[in-house]
Amino acid sequence: MTMHLLRPLALFLAAYSLHLGYITVFYHRALAHRAVRLQPATLRFVLATGNWVTGLDPKAWACMHRMHHAFSDGPDDPHSPAQAGVLGVLVAQLRAYERTLYGLLGRHPDYLRHVQDLDFPVHWLNRHGLWWLPYALHTAAAVLLGYAGGWGFGLAYFAGLMSHPIEGWVINALGHAVGPRNFETPDDSRNPWLAALLIGGEGLQNNHHRFPGSARFSYRWWEPDAGFMLCRALEKAGALTIDHGRLLPRPGPPVIPTTQA
Repeated sequence: MTMHLLRPLALFLAAYSLHLGYITVFYHRALAHRAVRLQPATLRFVLATGNWVTGLDPKAWACMHRMHHAFSDGPDDPHSPAQAGVLGVLVAQLRAYERTLYGLLGRHPDYLRHVQDLDFPVHWLNRHGLWWLPYALHTAAAVLLGYAGGWGFGLAYFAGLMSHPIEGWVINALGHAVGPRNFETPDDSRNPWLAALLIGGEGLQNNHHRFPGSARFSYRWWEPDAGFMLCRALEKAGALTIDHGRLLPRPGPPVIPTTQA
């Protein structure tokens, strides 16, 4: 019985970690904020595989996230609980992603201006209307795994790899509604500790909105940020370079925060 439960759990954690690594390191800290610089080979790998792994277009994700920072908790924020309500963020973020993707495909200036520095196109899957293909392949893989190893096995794979809607909801809704604040910011960003623990440091929204250019989201030593730990490991492996000059400072004498998003 123990092994029957441990195997699906291990598969879920592996799939979840793979997905989260793409989102928090490659999409968020690298593409959206330039807090880390991907080596050319790493960038090519991410652009080639990211949409297949996550089901999300790298350029559209980065664009939507930059719009979130530009309009945080205001009327034009793509996914704010101040506008959509805590529960409504789950739907708002999906609709915002769709609008962003089609805005980029249609070369709408309201979207293009946020990603002028990203000199790569929307992924070919989305340019050819095949956005559904990664989801179909992951569904097929989950069915095969379920057939071979039990349905819990297949469900663990799919739930781990396709977890972004729930991750996004927790961060975008609770990260702007509940939890403490280390810094005064113009928005209502907060630091729900449990969300940060479970989602690679992404729950430290108040810290991140105060220092958006920092690859490290933790301010106090006990704030969990597994995403930055992964950045450091990948830097040692030669896959990327952290912009150490823009790291969020630790508590101490007053400093001038970075403002570059």
